[in-house]
Amino acid sequence: MQARDMKKGTTVTYQNEIHLVTEATHRTPGNLRAFYQITLKNLKNGRIIQSRFAPDEDLPRVVLDPKPCQFLYKDDTGYHFMDMESYHSFALSEEILGDKKYYLKESMEIKIDFHEEKPVFPELPSIVVLKVTEAPPGIRGDSVSNTTKVAICETGLKINVPLFVNEGDEVKINTETGEYSGRA
Repeated sequence: MQARDMKKGTTVTYQNEIHLVTEATHRTPGNLRAFYQITLKNLKNGRIIQSRFAPDEDLPRVVLDPKPCQFLYKDDTGYHFMDMESYHSFALSEEILGDKKYYLKESMEIKIDFHEEKPVFPELPSIVVLKVTEAPPGIRGDSVSNTTKVAICETGLKINVPLFVNEGDEVKINTETGEYSGRA
């Protein structure tokens, strides 16, 4: 696949590792040759790198096989999932999951992309519902602007919520931005 065909969400092999394209921008600086500024996220360790590519430079495309999986539990060895098609269970490390671990609840179903029968990339739904376990009481008064407070959810995720959200409430959270998006 040539650099000019890269789009957000494409998976490629770069420096012998699988990377996800998170951004691709065409640049034409002054009287220099055009190039593509591509931001790549390493699917093994989560590192983000930016590289410049000539428009006709080739990068091998990687085809991932998404499978429905169920999150089972977390222990010292990692986060355990079960493939819903073969009922095979496997563990993913915190390095692979990154911040996505804060959106996982037991028995939750998600898609995990596999490459050569190895799990490489979990895909979360865009909105998850989590229960608030800790929330300080909302103090009214200086409410000229939208005031928020920090609440802690059942998975350990800390988010800013409006003052009316209390302990025990269920809230919707956007998994891409990590922000509160409403009550459940």
